[in-house]
Amino acid sequence: MAHQRITLRPATIQDLPLLRHWDEQPHTVASDPNDDWAWGVELNRQPPWREQLIAELDGRPIGFIQIIDPALEDSHYWGDVPANLRAIDIWIGEAQDLGKGYGTRMMQLAIDRCFRDKNVSAILLDPLVTNVNARRFYERLGFRFVEERQFNDDLCAVYQLNRAALTPES
Repeated sequence: MAHQRITLRPATIQDLPLLRHWDEQPHTVASDPNDDWAWGVELNRQPPWREQLIAELDGRPIGFIQIIDPALEDSHYWGDVPANLRAIDIWIGEAQDLGKGYGTRMMQLAIDRCFRDKNVSAILLDPLVTNVNARRFYERLGFRFVEERQFNDDLCAVYQLNRAALTPES
């Protein structure tokens, strides 16, 4: 993958057919079975507490990342959380792009993006409890299991990555 470059760009309404297609792929349905992303509405909104991004590999769209401020997000999905956190949703669009290191690079870019804001103290994730591969993936990246928690119809494993875990003490 050394010669291939992954970049992030804002998702736009022009990405609607692609995101709907990715949303129907068996591996994405399995990881997020009960969510309706309302792409047609949400791609036209740019609230200050959210970024929706398309990951591209040498210009080819390969995945999606959403970064939110869970304290400000308008559905209050995360409930009452402290300020200065971020939460990430991520997926690879096509099954043939899984297992090639792209997700790792996408997460590194997302983590860097979150911690670029010096006030952000930690990042949250909520894979399904049953999604063992995702849980192992996040653990390899330094996320630590916090608790099991019911989000709507889904039993999730909440993970957190603290800035302090990445920054050596000085």
